[in-house]
Formats: sequence, structure tokens, C-alpha cells
Amino acid sequence: MARILKFFKPYLFLLLLAIGLLFIQANADLALPDYMSRIVNVGIQQSGVESPLPDAMRESTFEHIGLFVDEEVKADLETHYTRVDKTSPDFEQYAATYPLVAESPIYVLALPDEASRARLEAETSRPLLMVFALEKIAENPEMAQTLMPGGGFDLSKLPPGMDIFSALGMMPAAQRAQLLDKIDERFAALGGEKAISQAAARAVIEEYKALGRDITVIQNGYLTRVGGQMLLIALIAALATIIVGYLGARIAAAVARDLRSALFERVMRFSGAEFDHFSTASLITRSTNDITQIQSVTAILVRLVFYAPIIGIGGVIRALDKSPSMWWIIALAVALLLVMITVVFSVAVPKFKLVQKLLDKLNLITRENLAGMMVVRAFRQEEHEERRFDQANRDLTATNLFVNRIFVVVMPFMMLVMNGATMLIIWVGAHEVAQAQIQVGDMMAFMQYAIQIVFAFLMLSMLFIMFPRADVSANRVADVLETPITIVDAEESKHFPQPFRPSIAFRHVSFRYPEAEDDVLHDITLDIQAGQTVGIMGTTGSGKSTVVNLIPRFFDVTEGAILIDGVDIRQVPLRELREVIGYVPQHSNLFTGTIESNLRFADEDADEETLRAALEIAQASEFVFSKPEGMQAEVSQGGINFSGGQKQRLTIARALVKKAPIYIFDDSFSALDYKTDARLRRALLQHLGDSTVIIVSQRVATIKNADQIIVLDEGRVICQGTHEELLQTCQVYREIAYSQLTQEALV
Repeated sequence: MARILKFFKPYLFLLLLAIGLLFIQANADLALPDYMSRIVNVGIQQSGVESPLPDAMRESTFEHIGLFVDEEVKADLETHYTRVDKTSPDFEQYAATYPLVAESPIYVLALPDEASRARLEAETSRPLLMVFALEKIAENPEMAQTLMPGGGFDLSKLPPGMDIFSALGMMPAAQRAQLLDKIDERFAALGGEKAISQAAARAVIEEYKALGRDITVIQNGYLTRVGGQMLLIALIAALATIIVGYLGARIAAAVARDLRSALFERVMRFSGAEFDHFSTASLITRSTNDITQIQSVTAILVRLVFYAPIIGIGGVIRALDKSPSMWWIIALAVALLLVMITVVFSVAVPKFKLVQKLLDKLNLITRENLAGMMVVRAFRQEEHEERRFDQANRDLTATNLFVNRIFVVVMPFMMLVMNGATMLIIWVGAHEVAQAQIQVGDMMAFMQYAIQIVFAFLMLSMLFIMFPRADVSANRVADVLETPITIVDAEESKHFPQPFRPSIAFRHVSFRYPEAEDDVLHDITLDIQAGQTVGIMGTTGSGKSTVVNLIPRFFDVTEGAILIDGVDIRQVPLRELREVIGYVPQHSNLFTGTIESNLRFADEDADEETLRAALEIAQASEFVFSKPEGMQAEVSQGGINFSGGQKQRLTIARALVKKAPIYIFDDSFSALDYKTDARLRRALLQHLGDSTVIIVSQRVATIKNADQIIVLDEGRVICQGTHEELLQTCQVYREIAYSQLTQEALV
């Protein structure tokens, strides 16, 4: 993927925006278990009472707390708590919340700042808990050993009618402080300050009940507030997920679009040398399936590659904060997942490369059968081709099944690990809850974080599995994009002189195909004057098409030079060079559309008169205008709804629309009957008198009236002259001419 990263650069802002939203989404998802923990711990178990510092307390409770604090703390409490009774100006306000104030005075907490609240909580938690325990012991003496084990409370030793708090008031302060130490000893094994704070919160609940306050209102208010916050966070996470999904899809689609555009543009600049490295089937697969793979994985990468690590790392940190003692459960689950990912990764990656190669092969066989369907039927090779296709299809299917079977194992294994981890957390957590080491909500939150961590690794494992396949596809696309173009414009270009003279000169030209051992053209020297008609003839494989393909620079010469109007064509910009050439290829090729759209390939701005004239010269007007649609007649892919001769004439007409100074006809009259050939040659002679015309043909009749005829054999010019001269001096030409003499006589 690193080789195509430059295509992501235009979408860097969208990518950064997606990362920011992923950070918000991950933090929102990580916050939800903590809110669930608060709902269970505080909202349900503590009836919504969050603080161990009561908002109000009875006068007796306030006085009893004073027994267990020093004078400085007592003064601090008196500063922040206000005594309220029937004579207080805000009596009616507090009476609605604390009905007990109508019977006896109460102390109400003035709203302190955060620092003061934290200080007061630390100062009052133990004394409040001690008062709560002593009140319970006074009500039920048998609970003394349960609530204060080792506290030495024996109510039978108190004088009759004496209150326990009155007795404590007679004790020395040091002895009362020892009672507080007993609380520290008891709660030290249960979590220390946190356990004391939780126990004190329950004492606050009892105090509120004694004050007549409605605990249900407190609980419902807390659940509504925290539940609302939880719902808002979930909504934020959902919105972030939707937006990230949209951004991911947009980035992936845009990158795929740019890759296809760049790939198409690159292939359009390929010369024959580059096409030797890539088959047509492979190029189609790379521009479709491979780029689709990149698009699919990019959309997933944008959504998960940053989200999964944040969830995984954040989940570990928050889980350990909830219960450090159960860290080994997460470590065990992660270790099992890593082992599974490593095994799957090592087995699946080599298969991904094989899948793409097999897909290329299947595409190749399919194209061959569709293109050569008539040949297959003519030789009755349907069964053989079916077996070829079936074998390629089975190989691809077997490889895909192998990979998919590996993937099938991943999800059940993940679920097994996740459910196993959940069972361990419940097993271990239940014992810790029983020992008051953690709360039920914390255990549930730890379980949720463990699930999030497992899913984070699940997402990463899917990325590890999918990324190699996309990486293979990205490298295949990059191979095409990074293939050096051999036919390029010169750094210091030259232009044709004006007025332009379409003369062509070959100067000691030799040519060898890329990676070939021998030259196919040897030391060719030719001079073609402006306005001449030149015929090129030779035996099969003598290099006729190769010679004319060098003129528009479909290939570059290996040695020597080709000059047009005295300028080396390698120094002329390709666009300028090909603008002066009208080329008719050996194999006629029409594009899907209409006859008119195909003709306008040569000149988009050509008027209808020019199009009609080109059809007339190419002897195509008869069959074109015999149809009601005329030039609007549909052309199927490859022109299969026309005969070979009709396709050749339309191809010739397309070149004539260009009105080029140089025309190259590469054996483009072979599908024409002799009469049509003769009429076409006469029309070309009349209308292309000022143009240089090069005709490659195996027919003597087609080129016998040319100004000069060049005869090739094994890549060398063996004869050159007019028809009459060659009949006298060139044995090869004479043999070809005599073999066609009877046919020519019919013209």
C-alpha cells in the first residue's frame, strides 16, 4: 500500500477529520461502561447517594460526630453546616425536603466548593460511619460483634438509662480515637478509603431516611441524570460512527476513482514494449478487481485502523483502573488472540497472491473464448474450452474456499475467547464482590471493557487478514503505474517547420523488440517524397507492419533515425507527430456507439459534409445510408454487427476524416473484394493527391500504381522501384505478381 499512498494525499483533511471523529467515538464508547458502573454502584446499590457527606443531618448526629473529631474539624463542620429550626427564615423551604425539621432542629450543608467538599468528606466519613454503627448497636446489642468486631462494646456494663453516646462522651479523646482505628483496620482489607466512602454513603441514606427525605426521589433523579448523560454519549458515538463511515466510503471511492483514472491514463500511454509486460486480461483485472479490493479495504482501514488501537489501549487502562487484580484475564485473552492471528496470517497471505494470479488466468480464458467463439465452434473445441475454464474456475474456487475456511474459524474462536473471558471475570469477580474488594458495577464495567478489548483485537485481526490481500492488489496496480514509459517526448522538443512537407526518410534504421535477441529490421534506408504514394510488400513476417509502426512511434527505432520533413520524429512531441498522421491499422477496430461517433474519433469538430465525403471515398456510403438510421446506426462492441469489409471501410473513412498530410494503410484492404478495392484506390488517388500515402499490402493490384514499391524480406529492403521496374529486377516481387496475375486480370 505504501506505493500508492500519494493517491491519499488530496484527501488528507478528510482523513484527519475521520481520525478526530474516531477519537471522539472511541472515548464515548469507553465512557459508557463507566456510566453503567455508576448506575449500578450508586444509582441502585446506594440509592443515588453519591457523596459520603450528607447534605443535612439531625442535630443528634451532628453532635455525635463531634465526639470523634478534634476541635479544628468541629469548627470546620460548624462553618459549613447551618442549624435550621422552626425559627429559621428558610424553615418552610427545608420542611418540604426534610420533614423532621418540624419536630427537631437539623443541620444543613451550605454549598461548599470542590476542595472544601473533598476535605469535609475525608473528615466526616469515619465519624459518620462510627455513629451509624453505634446507633445500630444501641438498637440491637447482638450486632456489636458484627458491626464492631473487637470493639469492646458490652452494653450490659453501662449504667441503667445511660445513652451509649453519653458514655462515649465521658471517655478520653484518645480512647475514642482508638475506635476510629478499628474502622480503618476493618476496611483496610476491603479497599481502604474507597470502601469507607461507600459504607459512609449507606450511612447517609439512613440519615436521610431519619430526616424523612424521600430516597426514591433521590434515586430516580440520579438515574435520570446519569442515564440521560449515557444516552447523550451513545448518541454522540452513533453520530461519529455514521460520519466516519461516510468519510471512509468517500475517501475509498475517491482513491479508487483516481487510481482507475491514473491506470487508464498510464495504459493509454503504453507502447508495444509496455504491453509485452502485461496481458490484456491482467490489465483488466488490475483496473477492476484489484482496485475494488483497495477500495473495500480503504473504507475499513479508515474506520478501524485508528479506532481499534484507541479502544484496545483505552480499554486496558480503564479495566485495570476498575479491578487491577483481574489483569491476567485480559492478558490471557489477548495472548490467545495473538496466537490465532499469527497462525491465520502466515497461512492466508500466500494464498491471497495466488488468488489474484488465478483470477488473471480465469479472465484470460474467458476473454479468449469470447473473442474466439467462432473459431472454437468451427473446430468443435467447445468441450476442450469448457474443461479449460472449469479447471481454472475450480482452482480459483478451491483457493478461495481454503481462505474462507480459515476465516470461518476466526469468528467462533473469537467468540470462544470472549465468552471464556466473560465467564472468568464473573467467576473471579463474584468472589471479589463477596469479599467487598470491588463493587458489582465495577465488575460489570470490567467485563464490558474486556469485551471491547477482545473486539478491538478482532477488528485488528480482520485488518491483518484483509490488508495483505489489498497490499497484493496495490502492488499489482503500482507495477502498472510505475512501469517506465519508453515512448516519451524529448526534454528539448522540436517542431515541424512551416509550411509542413510530408516527406519521410529512414536512415539506417534497425529495430529489435524489447527483450528479443535479434533485430527484426536491419539497416533500412528509404526516402519517401512529399505527396508520393508508396507501397510496401513482402513475404509473411518480413517486417512490413513493423516498418510503418515506427513512423507514429508505436515503437522507437533501436538504431538509426526516422525523419519527417527533415526532423527526427523522436524530437517531435508525440501529439504533434500523430496529428499529421492518419493511421488505418491491420485489424479494424470500431468502438461501441454510432457510425458518426466512430468517425468523429478523428476529428470531433468535423461537419457532416466531411463525414459524408469520407464515407464516399472509403466506399462505405452505400451500406451506411441504405439503413434508415444512416450515420446514427448503432455499432456494437468491436463492430461485430458489421462484416469484415464493412469494418475496414469504416476504419478507412475514420482516418480520412482527419485530413492528415500523411496516411498509413497497414494491410487495410485485405477484406475488400477486388472491385471495391479498385474503386477505393481510384478515390484515394483523386482526393489524397497532396498527401503522402503508405500502403502495406499483399496484393499487387493494390499497390501497382504506387510511385514506388518497397519489397521487404527478413527485415531487409531487397527491392525498390515502380511496378514495371520490379517485374524486371525483383524475383520475389515477380513471383508474387505472377501468382496473382489471373486475379488481377479480372479488375
